[in-house]
Amino acid sequence: MAEQKELTPISALGEFGLIERITKEARCQNLSTKLGVGDDAAILDFSDHETLISSDMLVEGVHFDLSYMPLKHLGYKSVVVSISDIVAMNGTPSQIIVSIGASARTSVEALDELYSGINDACKHYQVDLVGGDTVSSRSGLVISMMAIGYVEKGKSVKRSGAKANDLICVTGDLGAAYMGLQILIREKEVFKVNPNSQPDLSTYEYIIQRQLKPETPVNMLKIFENIGVPTSMIDISDGLSSELIHLCKASKTGCVIYEEQLPIDHTTVDFGMEIQIDGTIAAMNGGEDYELLFTMPLDMYDTIKRYPEIRVIGHMTDEQKGCQLIGKDGTLVQIEAQGYSHS
Repeated sequence: MAEQKELTPISALGEFGLIERITKEARCQNLSTKLGVGDDAAILDFSDHETLISSDMLVEGVHFDLSYMPLKHLGYKSVVVSISDIVAMNGTPSQIIVSIGASARTSVEALDELYSGINDACKHYQVDLVGGDTVSSRSGLVISMMAIGYVEKGKSVKRSGAKANDLICVTGDLGAAYMGLQILIREKEVFKVNPNSQPDLSTYEYIIQRQLKPETPVNMLKIFENIGVPTSMIDISDGLSSELIHLCKASKTGCVIYEEQLPIDHTTVDFGMEIQIDGTIAAMNGGEDYELLFTMPLDMYDTIKRYPEIRVIGHMTDEQKGCQLIGKDGTLVQIEAQGYSHS
């Protein structure tokens, strides 16, 4: 058996030594970043653009479980969670600020892994890590993310711009991340009973990946440049049902969506049958897909059909009609905001 490498306690480096270590790979990629990591504050310059700012927190035991979430994946996912809010306003993410609360059991090598994932995501999305903080935590690992981005003046998209008869559109597929989480939870329980078990999860690699290392469809920003900006938009982090209700409430509309039009990957359906959870339930009430839900004018239908990244799933209606789903059998169901509950 290979000798286990001794891990380095954070106290061996001290706060400033730790900051220097975890930010040494940070590279500025955006002209708007005038000064990044290394001073009391970052300096950003967006000239004639509007600035977008969003923040998220991820708490161990609430938003992630380190027994099945690799730290590198967690770092990557933390960036995606944060910048998806910028993309959902038709903005280009450009900088992030990352603050970490770490317990005494967290090693320097563990934070190296976490920041390796953060840096990989920054490179992939061309985002600059420009600052943050490190503190001691008594409740496990805590990650606080702030995302900064920009959008051309007059082209930001809010939740409140939809009108009756607007098309309801989504990107990607839905429910996969939720099903991936169910696999990971199941295998954790199996491991508790039999630590020597070696499950073959290759069949469900896609949905596990959607949970552990999601992506946000930043490519849609270029498409919106070509076809025009949506009338309203939101990212799908808490389940389609909740996000639809958010859009309708903000825009003072109702909606109708069609179950047969929901984009659900076959792996999501297959695993759902295995654990007796319908794929539609996962798509409507699952979470962490980080796809986009948006509305477009009705006369854009023929244009939208040319883009395989976009699926039209319904249309907006008058507010008094509420939010409705028409099932594959024609049954009309009122949509309720059950949403995703972090475990």
